Amino acid sequence: MKKLENTTLSANEKIGLIANLATMLAAGIPILEVVDSLLDGAKNSHRLVLQVLRDDISQGQHLYTTFSKFPKVFDKVTVQIVRASEEAGTLEATLRDLQQDIKRQTEFTDKVHSAMVYPLFVSAVFLGVMLLMLTFVIPRISAVFLKLNVVLPLPTKILILLSQTILQYKVASIIGIILFTFSLFYSYKKKRDFFIRILSSFPIINELVKQIDLTKFSRSLYLLLNAGIPITSALELTEDIVTRKDLKKIIIHCKEIVIGGKRLSEGFSDAKHVLPSIMIKITEAGERSGSLEKSMQDISEYLDYQVSTRLKTVTALIEPIMLVLVGLLIGGMMLAIIAPIYNLISQISAR
Repeated sequence: MKKLENTTLSANEKIGLIANLATMLAAGIPILEVVDSLLDGAKNSHRLVLQVLRDDISQGQHLYTTFSKFPKVFDKVTVQIVRASEEAGTLEATLRDLQQDIKRQTEFTDKVHSAMVYPLFVSAVFLGVMLLMLTFVIPRISAVFLKLNVVLPLPTKILILLSQTILQYKVASIIGIILFTFSLFYSYKKKRDFFIRILSSFPIINELVKQIDLTKFSRSLYLLLNAGIPITSALELTEDIVTRKDLKKIIIHCKEIVIGGKRLSEGFSDAKHVLPSIMIKITEAGERSGSLEKSMQDISEYLDYQVSTRLKTVTALIEPIMLVLVGLLIGGMMLAIIAPIYNLISQISAR
C-alpha cells in the first residue's frame, strides 16, 4: 500500500472532498454515511484517503486525526483548524472556510502558472533555434571557413567548438541535457527557498514574494483564530507558512510580544519597515473592536488583490524583457557567423 505520508491529492480533489464533507454534514448526514457515499466512484489516492478516514471514524477517532496522517494533503494549519472546530462543534462552517481558502490558493497558483507559460515557451523556442543552428548551420559554415583558412573571432570559435562537441558526442549531449533539466527541477523542489532568495534580489519580485507570504499568513491566522485557536498557538503555526526569513522572524517576535501581554499590532508596529501600514492600522482597529479574526480576513482580501495586480505587472514586464533577451542572444549568434563572412568578402574585394 502507498505510504500515507507520501499520498497527494490534486487541488480539485481536495476542494471536492472538503466541499462534499461540508455540504453533507450541514444536511445532518452522519459522517460515516458521508464517507461511505463519497467512496462510490473514488479512485487512487482520493479513495485511499477516504478509506483511511472511514476506518478511523469506525474506531471512534476524529477527522483531524485522519488529516494528520496525510501531511502532503493537509498541512499543520489545516489539521489544527479542523481539530479546534471539531472540539467547538463548528466543523461544517470551518470546512466551508477551508474550501474557500483552498480555492483561492488554487486560483492564485493557476495565475502564476499562466504567467510562466510565455517565458517558458520563448525559452523553448530559443533553445530549439540554438540547437538547430549548432547541429545544421554551424557545421556547414565551419567547413567553408576551414577550406578558405579564414581567421575566426573568439565567439565564432566557441560556437564551432560547441557544435563539434554536440555532434561528436550526440548521446552524451542528449543525456547531459536531460540530466541538467532533471537536476534543475529536483534542486528547485529541494532548495525552493534558495531559488526564492535569488529571485527576491529583483525589487519587483521581492515585493511580490513578500505580499504572497503576508496574504498566506493573514489568511491562515484568520482561519485559526476563527476556529477558536489561541493567538499564541495560531502565530506559532503560521511560522512555517511564510518563505521569507525576515517575515518568519517578525511572526516569532509578535508571538513573544503577545506572550508578554502586549497586543499583536504592537509587534506589527515594530516591523513597520517591512509590513504595510494598512496591515498595522486594520489590526489595531480589529483589536479595539474585539474582532481580530475579521481584521485578518480583511487584510488577506486586500493583499490578495494587491498580489493579483502586481502579478499582472510582472507578467507584462516579463514579455518584452524575454523578447529583448532572446533577440540579443540569437542576434549575437548570427553576428558570430556573419562577421567572418563579411571579413572574407572585404578581403576578396580588396584584392
